[in-house]
Amino acid sequence: MKILFLEDDPVISDIVFTFLSKSYSVRHCFDSKEALEYAENESYDLYIFDINVPGISGIELLRSLRGFNDSTPAIFITAYQELRYLKEAFGAGANDFIRKPFELEELQMRIQNLKDLLNIDTIININKEVDFDMKLHRIIKNGKELVISSKESAVLHYLIKNQKKVVSSDELLQNLWEYENMPSGDTIRTYVKSLRSLIGKEHIVNIRGEGYKFQ
Repeated sequence: MKILFLEDDPVISDIVFTFLSKSYSVRHCFDSKEALEYAENESYDLYIFDINVPGISGIELLRSLRGFNDSTPAIFITAYQELRYLKEAFGAGANDFIRKPFELEELQMRIQNLKDLLNIDTIININKEVDFDMKLHRIIKNGKELVISSKESAVLHYLIKNQKKVVSSDELLQNLWEYENMPSGDTIRTYVKSLRSLIGKEHIVNIRGEGYKFQ
């Protein structure tokens, strides 16, 4: 999960950045101009913006990004206590709001809540060498990015979500294709063969006569 973190207070930014970096990939900016440049040139899963920062405010920054159809979820952090800032933040397109001072665990819970609600954690670690980016349909293997088709991505994601059970070809077809566009079981076998070659055969096991199991 990639986070763009905008906070100009050096003490708070260092504490929050260190905490978030234990679990996420975090890009930290001290001013809105720098944050805008990163947002325009890179893809992020979550924005965490302070309101009162050098340049335009965090609220105006998010409003600008939303104007360019950027729907990345956003959490505002601020020392402001007035209700009007809360109203302005949500009016600009914020998903959550947290007032300073706050516990780091509270911030973590708010991030987790958005992840659960919006399914924004798009990078799934498969093993120490392989990651799966379900949003951009990529396998990242030893730092090398390998693009896969949207359907291959959907098949892999479905198997991962249902890794506690054996998934049949019919179940994949019924859940991932429209009825009128449903291919044959051979298509599933082709996708699985391709995915196994990319992530390792040991992660998608063929259960003879039943289907596939991710492990």
